Amino acid sequence: MTNQKASLPKFKSRIGVAFTVARIGGFMANISKKKLFKRTENGGNGGGGLGRGRAIASSVDLMRASSPTRLNSHISVSQSPWIFQLPSALNMFDQITTASKGKQIVMFLDYDGTLSPIVEDPDRAFMTNEMRAAVKNIATCFPTAIVTGRRRDKVYEFVGLGELFYAGSHGMDIQGPTKGYNNKYKKGNEAVLFQPASELLPMIDEVHKTLSEITKSINGAKVENNKFCISVHFRCVDEKRWGALAEQVKSVVNQYPKLIMSLGRKVLEIRPAIKWDKGKALEFLLESLGFANSSDVLPVYIGDDRTDEDAFKVLQSKGLGFGILVSKFPKETCASYSLQEPSEVEEFLCRLVNWKRSMGTLLSKSTLSD
Repeated sequence: MTNQKASLPKFKSRIGVAFTVARIGGFMANISKKKLFKRTENGGNGGGGLGRGRAIASSVDLMRASSPTRLNSHISVSQSPWIFQLPSALNMFDQITTASKGKQIVMFLDYDGTLSPIVEDPDRAFMTNEMRAAVKNIATCFPTAIVTGRRRDKVYEFVGLGELFYAGSHGMDIQGPTKGYNNKYKKGNEAVLFQPASELLPMIDEVHKTLSEITKSINGAKVENNKFCISVHFRCVDEKRWGALAEQVKSVVNQYPKLIMSLGRKVLEIRPAIKWDKGKALEFLLESLGFANSSDVLPVYIGDDRTDEDAFKVLQSKGLGFGILVSKFPKETCASYSLQEPSEVEEFLCRLVNWKRSMGTLLSKSTLSD
C-alpha cells in the first residue's frame, strides 16, 4: 500500500472537485425525480387487506424483532456458532489489512450503537473522549464519514470533529469536511452539501409536529426531528403499548404518499419515499472521492442497525471492501465481520491507525535506505 504522504496529495486534488461534480452533474444527473421518489410498503393505505387486529399484531412482531437482544438472547456471540460465520474483525485484522494492499481504505461509521452506546435518551448518546480521539486519528489516516439516521448538525455536535464527512438523515443530508485536507473547497462558511429531498422539509416538519402531539398519550414515546426523517423512539415504551403507538404513527404517515415508515433499532423511522439510503450514500461518497467503479479502494463500513444493512448489501453486491456488524447477539446480516460493542470498535480503529502509521514508518525507512 502506498504511504500516507505519497497518496494524500492525490486524494486532496480529487476530493473537492469530485464532490462538486457529483453534486451538480454527473452522478445526480442520472437520477430523475420520477425515479428518485417511489412509494414503498409501510402498511399501506387500506392495510393491504389485513384486518386491524392482524395488522397490529404484525407491527408488534416486527417491533420486537428490531431489538437484537430478542434473538437467542441467552446466547452471546462468543458462545454461538454464528461467530464462525461472521468472525470478529479483531481476530481477522491481519486478513483485513492484507486485503488493503495497494488500495485506499475509506472508513464509514454509524453513530448510535457503533461510536456511542445505545441509551434510553437519544439526546444523551455521548461518545467517550477515547472514542473521539480514535475517530480523529482514523480521519488523519483515511477519508472518513459518519453515516447516521440522526440529523447532521446533531451528530456533528456529538462528534465535534471537522475533519470528517457527515451523512445525516440516512444519507439525505451530506456535508464534506469543514477543516483539514480539503478546506479550500469550502463554499462560504460550509463545505459542499448534498440534499436530495430538500423540497420535502416543510412536510416533514408538519408530520413531526403532528406525531409529537398524538403520541403524548403513550408514556415513554419520544419523537425526534432528524431534519430529513423523523424517529419515533419506543425504547422506553411499555411493550403492551407498542401496537397502539405503531397504529398512531401509521395513521399519520398514510396521509402523506411521499413518506414511508420503516423499522430501526427500537425506533420507527419516517422518511421520504425516495430511492436513497445508507447504501446510496456510501456509493455517492465513493463517487465524490473519485472511486466510482474503482478497484483501488477498500471501503470499510461499521454499523449496528438494520439501516446499515443497505450499506452492507452494496459492499457485498460489488464484492468491494468489508461490512462490520456491531452486535453482541446473532442476527441476519450481509456484513463480513463482527464487533460486539463500541469498545471493540474503538479498539479496531486504534489498531488500524497503528498499522497505518507503522506502514508509513517502514516505507520511510525503506526510502532512506535506498
